[in-house]
Amino acid sequence: MVDAVIAYKFLTSEATSPFTGFHWDLSDGGPGSWIEATVEPCRSGIHACRRDGLSLWLGRELYEVELDGHIVTEPTKLVASRARLLRRIDAWDDRLRDEYTRMCAERAHHLAVGTSPALHNWDAVVEPSIPEGPALLGFVAARIAEERGGRPAYLAERASQARWLVERLAL
Repeated sequence: MVDAVIAYKFLTSEATSPFTGFHWDLSDGGPGSWIEATVEPCRSGIHACRRDGLSLWLGRELYEVELDGHIVTEPTKLVASRARLLRRIDAWDDRLRDEYTRMCAERAHHLAVGTSPALHNWDAVVEPSIPEGPALLGFVAARIAEERGGRPAYLAERASQARWLVERLAL
């Protein structure tokens, strides 16, 4: 058993989980109601991420969530038997989503054509992907890094993206 943990959860604009469709409660901007689920990573439980995993789970709105009960620590996520939303993180807004998308696009261009040999096929997907937003552009930049330096480069790019987010979100 782990003590309560503060983590983060991306939801749709309706405070709904994009994977399960579960609608979360955030009572008048304060902590929401506790919810409970059986913990079985990737199948059941309340899934959230640490600050260093933000770039892997991007979504429309970002919330701070309190996890409690039985908490399983996975490499890219936390899965808990109990959780409640604490607050919406307003800094993750349209402006910051666009800024993050553009930063990832610039990184992707640099990784694709800024070193030799140029990866023109990868570079060609960057600009058309921008309208899809931050989740896709973060992935594209990380995949180009992986093409250059293998799995460690992918992980380093994702870690760099998460640090960028944490700094600007003041988490």
